[in-house]
Amino acid sequence: MIPEHVDLIRSLSAPSVHPDGDRCAVAVTRPDLRSDSTVGQIWEVPLAGGEPRLLTRGFRDTAPQYSPDGRFLAFLRAEAGGKPQVAVADARGGEPLILTAAPLGVAQFTISPDGARIAYTARVPEEGRYGSIEGVGPGAEDPRLIKDLNYRMNGVGYTGDQRLRLFVLDVPPLDTEPFIPARGRAAKAEAEEAAATDSKASQGLPESRELTDGAVDHAEPRFSADGTWIYTVSRFDPAAVDTLGSRAVRTPAEGGPSEPLELGADAASVQAVAEDADGTGVFGVASSLGSSGRDFIGRSTHLFWHTSGDGTTVRLSTEADDLGEAPAALHVDSAGRALVLSRSRGAVQLLAFTPDGHREELTRAPLVVTGVGEARGAVVLAAADAEGPGELYRLAPGDVLLEPLTDINAPLRSAAAPLVPRELAGTSPDGSDVHGWVVLPEGDGPHPALLMIHGGPFAQYTGAWFDEAQVLAGAGYAVVMCNPRGAAGYGEEHGRAIVGRMGTVDYEDVIGFLDAALAAYPQLDRDRLGILGGSYGGYLTAWTIAHDHRFKAAVVERGFLDPLSFVGSSDIGWYFPGEYTGWDAEAMLAQSPMACVAEVRTPTLVVHSEEDWRCPIEQAQRYYAALRLGGVETELLIFPGENHELSRSGTPHHRRTRFEHILRWLGQHL
Repeated sequence: MIPEHVDLIRSLSAPSVHPDGDRCAVAVTRPDLRSDSTVGQIWEVPLAGGEPRLLTRGFRDTAPQYSPDGRFLAFLRAEAGGKPQVAVADARGGEPLILTAAPLGVAQFTISPDGARIAYTARVPEEGRYGSIEGVGPGAEDPRLIKDLNYRMNGVGYTGDQRLRLFVLDVPPLDTEPFIPARGRAAKAEAEEAAATDSKASQGLPESRELTDGAVDHAEPRFSADGTWIYTVSRFDPAAVDTLGSRAVRTPAEGGPSEPLELGADAASVQAVAEDADGTGVFGVASSLGSSGRDFIGRSTHLFWHTSGDGTTVRLSTEADDLGEAPAALHVDSAGRALVLSRSRGAVQLLAFTPDGHREELTRAPLVVTGVGEARGAVVLAAADAEGPGELYRLAPGDVLLEPLTDINAPLRSAAAPLVPRELAGTSPDGSDVHGWVVLPEGDGPHPALLMIHGGPFAQYTGAWFDEAQVLAGAGYAVVMCNPRGAAGYGEEHGRAIVGRMGTVDYEDVIGFLDAALAAYPQLDRDRLGILGGSYGGYLTAWTIAHDHRFKAAVVERGFLDPLSFVGSSDIGWYFPGEYTGWDAEAMLAQSPMACVAEVRTPTLVVHSEEDWRCPIEQAQRYYAALRLGGVETELLIFPGENHELSRSGTPHHRRTRFEHILRWLGQHL
């Protein structure tokens, strides 16, 4: 794979299975270099064989959902340069009808059991902000008076003046004449009437009724089984804004005060909730925050069952399960089971749980499941493997065999044959096992080798196709990547092993795994080694090149490089660094790459984005300046308009350019 191939990477949404169980709808999105945007449409895929067909032709159509009665398909549509809005179309086909005009776009939506209403969440701008008053741009807005710590979010910005609110609307008939805007005298009369009644002129949209007051965010909306309540995830208490906890909340669909569900201390951080089909209880995906309420590190995310009648809550998932990869993927199927995704040793498995605790593994490693849908027993999942970034599969009844339904990424495989990761078991200096993969380029070698370190740290590399590894290996580099202590997928003890000692056992693990790879694959050139990583991976890259001087080149990207200055500058700085390193300044300093930057000798490319609020750009600027002042060969590559997610969801041009600069730097030194 080469950088120009980024616009061939097709990503699949979670599938929505039609209530008849004979077909599903899925959004297929890709980076488009011509428009320099992510584009996508909705496809219909038959489950009994046959070719998928294109259902929509919008610029970016995503998040498809069939109505429970099967009459219509709802999805989010964004025009070029516009915000996503809820759209509905007849399930048999036809022109979509746009239902919303949210100024900042719709975040998520859900359909009532009878198909009569749609509930959605959208950020509502405070008056005078975000273009809500014509002629008042960002630089002319009133100042913000901040009174809490949790006041901004990477990729969103300030949150207190654009809260995520809950709305509901009635789905209009789809067989009526389309709305025709008034012109001439009629338009003038409508405008005068709207001004006289202090209302807005009609846009032909159904009325959206706001159900929350904007004091706190509400996310992940889902209707109750009888349609009378809408469940969301929220901090709920406006006074508790500086907490990590979130609660399951339900709000009357007809309006009225919201109320929380008490799921207990073990479920202090709720991430998704869904009521079962008969309304007897609620499934919740949540994690513990320890006795302090801030101890989030290495906490596995679990599935809970809350019985509505007596208010009791029990945990259904086992110690080996961790649903933190995609907690919002929670899906209650027609049999009353909760379908969830669990990360384990570089795989993401599909699991099913019943309220009485029965657990079933529906897929096996090394598959990486990314989304699931079901109707009438037909289970369809989106999943990636070593051959590509994702396809749709149907789960064969009564077995873990998968029936492939799509070949969406065939153009990518044709342009660049996938280089399959090779699983490897390494050993850390203290004897601990380290699990990972090596991706070898074509040819006999010797190949320059790159130690690549993932972010998080509570995340995981998998054995699935990965664009970063494919581009680097396609350029002739062997890519070595592992899940050191601190990573997810290996239990809480593994994930919490670096608390108070970052840069110790995690550093030893990646170095031990690199040495294991060099021993296992003699075609790797141990005299031409590079190292790179982003976020926490940037941290461990910067830490490693200060302690091991064998590397000829390094790339430190969007790095967490100084825990001390991270406090107050990052959106998560008020809790993240102190929980990992400890709050004592000396402890932070002892685990800080900035404190040992004078020991670096490796030529280092520092990559960062201007709008990164997770690892603020000051981390990169100060690290780069220290390298230059120390006489280390270095460059600082800054991307305008991008945030912490550049490598995953940045503009196509920037994603391609990023690859080109990294390859240029590595080629120059390796």
